[in-house]
Amino acid sequence: MSLREPGRDNSLDPQDWASLRAQGHRMLDDMLDYVEHIRERPVWQPMPGEVRERFHAGLPVAPSELSAVHAEFMRDIVPYSNGNVHPGFMGWVHGGGNAAGMLADMLAAGLNANLGGRDHAPVEVEKQILEWMRELFGFPLTASGLFVTGTSMANLIAVLVARDVALGFDIRRIGVGAAKKRLTAYTSAAAHGSLRKAFDCCGLGGDALRLVPVDHRHQMNLAALRRMIESDRRGGYTPFFVAGSVGTVDIGAIDDLDTLAAIAHEEGLWLHVDGAYGALGVLVPEIAPRLAGIEAADSLAFDFHKWGQVPYDAGFVMVRNGELHRKAFAAPAAYLERETRGLAAGSPWPCDLGPDMSRGFSALKTWFTLKVYGLHALGQSIAGTCELARYLERRIAEIEELELLAPVQLNIVCFRYRSADADRVNARIVTELQESGVAAPSTTRINGALAIRAAITNHRTNRSDIDALVEATLSSGRALASEVEDPELEAALRE
Repeated sequence: MSLREPGRDNSLDPQDWASLRAQGHRMLDDMLDYVEHIRERPVWQPMPGEVRERFHAGLPVAPSELSAVHAEFMRDIVPYSNGNVHPGFMGWVHGGGNAAGMLADMLAAGLNANLGGRDHAPVEVEKQILEWMRELFGFPLTASGLFVTGTSMANLIAVLVARDVALGFDIRRIGVGAAKKRLTAYTSAAAHGSLRKAFDCCGLGGDALRLVPVDHRHQMNLAALRRMIESDRRGGYTPFFVAGSVGTVDIGAIDDLDTLAAIAHEEGLWLHVDGAYGALGVLVPEIAPRLAGIEAADSLAFDFHKWGQVPYDAGFVMVRNGELHRKAFAAPAAYLERETRGLAAGSPWPCDLGPDMSRGFSALKTWFTLKVYGLHALGQSIAGTCELARYLERRIAEIEELELLAPVQLNIVCFRYRSADADRVNARIVTELQESGVAAPSTTRINGALAIRAAITNHRTNRSDIDALVEATLSSGRALASEVEDPELEAALRE
């Protein structure tokens, strides 16, 4: 069935809605089958050259049958996705998605709403989620919020608001080059790299962000932070911003937000919290006390698409003082004139709180996820991933060939196979695990040593997946270790 018939008017609607409906049901069934039977698939598999070559085909001019394009999708795309729906995916902190959110995304696409602004129900859905998040994190009614692609964008928005508060909102017109203050900011050396990129993008430069050393628990060293602030003040700089982390990228450490909030208050700094995946740990009674102080943040960034299991993408930023947030982004224009009645009512609009004028309906899949599953079930899912991390920690402790490289604080486990050439052997182990399709961990470095990093974020993961990771690691490690001990094989490996 072709959706575009020759000789028809300019509409892209199908001539035969019944045929479209039937094909749509097949497409939906295929994706439900994909998720239902995900364990029967490899976590990941490399894309063959002939498949990759198909993506270099020329620009499509003539129409194609919808069924044929769907068949291409099933043949060339589905088998070679990155695999984070699979319970064996542990490489990066990616949520597994959920069926209700997937269906909601279909509804959102059908509605095709632009959430840049105006007075319509989809904007009210986003506002309702903001109300829920205010309640969840203890933010005041003055707080604003906005869906964004992810915490990287949320961090940038927070930095821009804080920058404008520090330099004055006229800086939006005259530019940071005209600023008389030399601003400095601070975050943990273990913080996510998106914070440094935010300082690059906002014109202050990556060097303005000072990286504070961490302690033995990989938390920001707050005594070192105080010393760095004092040193910068003596050097003529103006400290203005500090970012705490809830769930650092390497091991999932949580900074001492309570003390950090006190320091920020004393020093007159904007307190930002990067809670990309860890902020939703507030849903777990055992984790929530460790997030004390998050309610004092001037801004908070986190993702629903990680521990919240909402399909990508669904990042969120909150700013304690919504008026400051609006002043940092609002840009009046004649074509955006606001009214008190009609479709142009409802000011302020979401586009007044960020750089995007056109915005998708990410709020709907989040709204569905929160309502269909409820906070209790989502909290249990989060707690379950942390329990699996502790289970993996115990298994590592029981096996002489394996070594834990960092304390397990949430859902991330960093370990390695013991070997005379541990870095190279463990890098090979991770590659072989990924290519085997059994499990997909990633690598990082802990105190200079290369680690196998298992980030257990998927709600589908269970103990059998952890056991499969351990057994495959041992099997690969033993084989590689024997190669390293053979001088001829060793020389071949180095070539």
